[in-house]
Amino acid sequence: MSRPRILVTGGTGYIGSHACVCLIEAGFEPVIVDNLSNSSRIVTERVARITGFQPVLHETDLRDSEAIARLVREIRPAATLHFAGLKAVGESVSDPLRYYDNNVCGTVSLLQALDAGGCRVLVFSSSATVYGDPDTVPIPETAPVRPTNPYGQTKVIVEKLLLDLCAADPRWHVSILRYFNPVGAHESGLIGEAPRGTPNNLVPYIAQVAAGKRAHLSVFGDDWPTADGSGVRDYLHVMDLAEGHVAALRHALANPGPLTLNLGTGQGVSVKEMIRAYEAACGSQIPFRISPRRPGDIATCYADASRAREVLGWQPRRSLAAMCKDSWHWQSNNPDGYQ
Repeated sequence: MSRPRILVTGGTGYIGSHACVCLIEAGFEPVIVDNLSNSSRIVTERVARITGFQPVLHETDLRDSEAIARLVREIRPAATLHFAGLKAVGESVSDPLRYYDNNVCGTVSLLQALDAGGCRVLVFSSSATVYGDPDTVPIPETAPVRPTNPYGQTKVIVEKLLLDLCAADPRWHVSILRYFNPVGAHESGLIGEAPRGTPNNLVPYIAQVAAGKRAHLSVFGDDWPTADGSGVRDYLHVMDLAEGHVAALRHALANPGPLTLNLGTGQGVSVKEMIRAYEAACGSQIPFRISPRRPGDIATCYADASRAREVLGWQPRRSLAAMCKDSWHWQSNNPDGYQ
């Protein structure tokens, strides 16, 4: 039997690649569109080694409106998972034009192509960054939206665009997923997070310290109002996150209108707790130094993900130990990523 085609933007990226694995295992056919600005075409071969099915990759930028419209007409996707976008907070502050152009204009181009092609089912990759510094934790979906950087602003703009689209045209089926801190890798060690240059996120940085690629980790502040003084975040295994996208896809296929959900564990883990968990996974010490707090950082951020459990029947299954174990398996087997 033929598999329903799912267009996956940014499908060779970290989260997109793991979502492709889950889509294939769930009986779908992912078709990837990616400009490869921060990823590798090798990913499709690795996905094939895991699943026995190699997704087709179209190397195209979403801002190329004619090419995207042509692709949508050609493949007629049953739905779209929209991951493509730039995501480094610091870079967005120093180069906001690039972020608004890529993240917002690229999404407008995609939506125009999907609307013209009558392909109006979409799952959007948003972020907990939209909440900024929360008033309370855990953070529900009803919390105020007030991002503190251009990256977060682009997510809010796209979210509002999708809500306006659903209000204007009831034929649209949209799931907006605000997820917290994805970490880990597929248990095979064949796909994982492969940042180019200096990692922007904690766990890939720790992994490179563990592998001897970096001398030490900087812990930004040990005087936060938390149990051990280091910042607390909600870390979620990337495979749990990918499975959440498949659950959101099934919901969107069956239900018109918009749905906004948090995806997270609902538990906070401090930087120092993560260091200890990673040391247990890799069997060696992670040297770190205390550095001054960074502007814009917050003490604590973790999700109220109860609505995702109620609406989608989804909840994370993998432990912190599994996140670190799978991350180290990927890092130790692929010291230079996909290079």
